Amino acid sequence: METKIITETVTDAAAIIRAGGLVAVPTETVYGLAGNGLDERAVAEIYEVKGRPAVKPLSLMVPDESAMERYCLDVPPQAHALARRFWPGPLTIVLKAREEIPAIVRAGGKTVGLRCPDHALTLALLRECCLPLAAPSANPSGAESPKTAQQVLDYFDGKIDAVIDGGPCGIGRESTLIDMSAAPYRILREGALSKAEIAQALAENLTVIGITGPSGVGKTTSLRELETLGALVLDCDAVYHEMLQNDDALLSALGEAFPGTVRSGTLDRKSLGKIVFSDPEKLALLNRISHTYIGLEIEKRLRDFAMKGGTLAAIDAVELISAGLDKRCTAVLGILSDRKTRLDRIVARDGITQEEAEARIMAQKPDSYYETHCTHILFNNADSDRFAADCRALFKEIINHG
Repeated sequence: METKIITETVTDAAAIIRAGGLVAVPTETVYGLAGNGLDERAVAEIYEVKGRPAVKPLSLMVPDESAMERYCLDVPPQAHALARRFWPGPLTIVLKAREEIPAIVRAGGKTVGLRCPDHALTLALLRECCLPLAAPSANPSGAESPKTAQQVLDYFDGKIDAVIDGGPCGIGRESTLIDMSAAPYRILREGALSKAEIAQALAENLTVIGITGPSGVGKTTSLRELETLGALVLDCDAVYHEMLQNDDALLSALGEAFPGTVRSGTLDRKSLGKIVFSDPEKLALLNRISHTYIGLEIEKRLRDFAMKGGTLAAIDAVELISAGLDKRCTAVLGILSDRKTRLDRIVARDGITQEEAEARIMAQKPDSYYETHCTHILFNNADSDRFAADCRALFKEIINHG
């Protein structure tokens, strides 16, 4: 067999693929050895030429995101989000396979990996032959993955039908492989894309609802409604107190900014209070440090939640807006109540006098602040059932249009 070298048009390569032949193709990572992914004989030839163990499944190259629904079942929205972010590019997404995907491609399993390569010639081939391409790296199993057409020829000259010479591959590493056939999602192979990049992309696709408002407005009801919808609820006060116990980076920053307040890894909150509450500049510095580290921790938890298959999260913080966390939210709900209802709640909750509750309210931001900065406002007065119903309706609207 003479191995043909193709440099410009992919018409001949498409004909070879449709006839059941094998063509080495360039990608942004390494060259792949491609055949018709729906043709069992072509796929068997790939295994034979490579010396690839039959127990190792093959991925399919596809031209775009729409192929997910064509070849896979139960595709989660997060898979589409990753495809929109990284395709064409070095990411292979493993999903439940439809029955028309040959068992030999799946190595007898129930899943198949899809990848959209970032190379103009290979994308043109996929569009022209209108077939998914089974295309592992174009090297004998165990050998170095080829980054040039010549390396492919060194391996397989006379053993395959053609090589599309698209120049040297830029990345030189295999694609990253993520299993999204079930949650939690798993990185099966970390290649050209890091796990952190993928987790961040998934986190950015979350619907995140910010919950804020002054003291005594009864935010707990709204958070309970979100939890019934499967949301991860992040209470920034609780997160901060947890971080003060175990976050070395935060404690180190506080100790450096306020000498003597951190001893043996423990924050002396009384000493810190004496420093900051009598000095507005020191208090502003404390807020900048705490807001920065809380923001980093919130983002980490959102990434972890997204990798577990989560789609909805809530951030609860009185200082949500001043901390800049509102920028991380799809929508921000400000909860308000009439003054008497707030007073009654604060007195009952904290066991303080009416006068002390009045003083606390006077020290907080006015309703107009939340009305200006929030995307949505709900009033939680005496009728808790009505407020819960209002929350449910609003959250479903945000989710559906988020």
